[in-house]
Amino acid sequence: MKIFKLPDLGEGLADAEVAEWHVRPGDSIQVGQPLVSVETAKAVVEIPAPWDGVIDKLFAEVGEILTVNHPLVAYRDGDMQDGETSPPPTDQGSVVGAVLRGDKIIREPPSTGGRDHVGFKATPAVRALARKLNVELAMVTPSGPDGLITGQDVERVARVLQEVGPMEPLRGTRRAMARTMAQAHADVADVTVTEDADVGDWPPGSDTTLRLIRAIAAGCRAEPALNAWYDARAMARRVLDKIDLGIAVDTQDGLFVPVLRDVSNRSPQDLRAGLERLKADVRARKIPAEELRGYTIILSNYGNIGGRYSDPIVVPPTVAILGAGRIRDQVVARSGQAVVRAVLPLSLTFDHRVVTGGEATRFLMAVVRDLASAD
Repeated sequence: MKIFKLPDLGEGLADAEVAEWHVRPGDSIQVGQPLVSVETAKAVVEIPAPWDGVIDKLFAEVGEILTVNHPLVAYRDGDMQDGETSPPPTDQGSVVGAVLRGDKIIREPPSTGGRDHVGFKATPAVRALARKLNVELAMVTPSGPDGLITGQDVERVARVLQEVGPMEPLRGTRRAMARTMAQAHADVADVTVTEDADVGDWPPGSDTTLRLIRAIAAGCRAEPALNAWYDARAMARRVLDKIDLGIAVDTQDGLFVPVLRDVSNRSPQDLRAGLERLKADVRARKIPAEELRGYTIILSNYGNIGGRYSDPIVVPPTVAILGAGRIRDQVVARSGQAVVRAVLPLSLTFDHRVVTGGEATRFLMAVVRDLASAD
């Protein structure tokens, strides 16, 4: 008997969701044959069989989220007799959102025995009712005297939860996005400054994204401190010469940030071709992991969807992200006259632990000047 466990998928990925099994118990399989496809925060990954043999048992169902080193399959080989079975895995705590009983994955509702039993005023009977109805006391607005939660309060929340239906667990990219954004929000001392760029002199048919990329390169030349990585534990930064620009790409699966390398030394045609290739790979979930890491500054061009200003989140170890809103006609003053011009709103968020307000503002104004030019 051999137990094959979920291997380390690299990139710091701690878990993966079983997307599709390519084998069933009793199947004969050879080394390298597709065993299972799993979905990670980055892409759908096909895991090959590590050994020849006969599949005895699967230890996960499609849709289950497993951590690295959780058993995937049990093999039997020529030394095993027909009818022998593999023992259940011993790592029973490694299934996220489920528990393992014997050789079965059993979904269970989240426990309400944690934080909802601390810091909230409720009688033992009401707490027991909350457990029975699977209601966290943190969700309940108390109506009793002095902030006491009553049984009616718990039942009211239970009725609402029943009406809206069960929660949908975050998976794959959305799960990773939630973790990354929460960590970034907790760790970064973020400050946002905004400014408008007059783009009324652009030639017809100008490529907004390419103009923004060029302008970011101009900003980094004016203030290199924003093209940097910061190590909070060491309290040290690396100011980088090459600009590897992360481009936020919106998909139905969640937010991806592929990297456009060395943007200041590439032609517009090369940048556009590279950008289209990255977007196509992201949407097909076939983008290589190395093209989702190592960006030095980020662009979020949400203006092609809508919106004006934003408060984008800096993702460590980078120290800055530029958000670009929707271009719109706006009345502005030019030479003492009110005229209508095309205006591009910009929002720059920076990590104030390592970037000064002066550096950020000078960077932003260099971006604005480049965008305002006619060529």
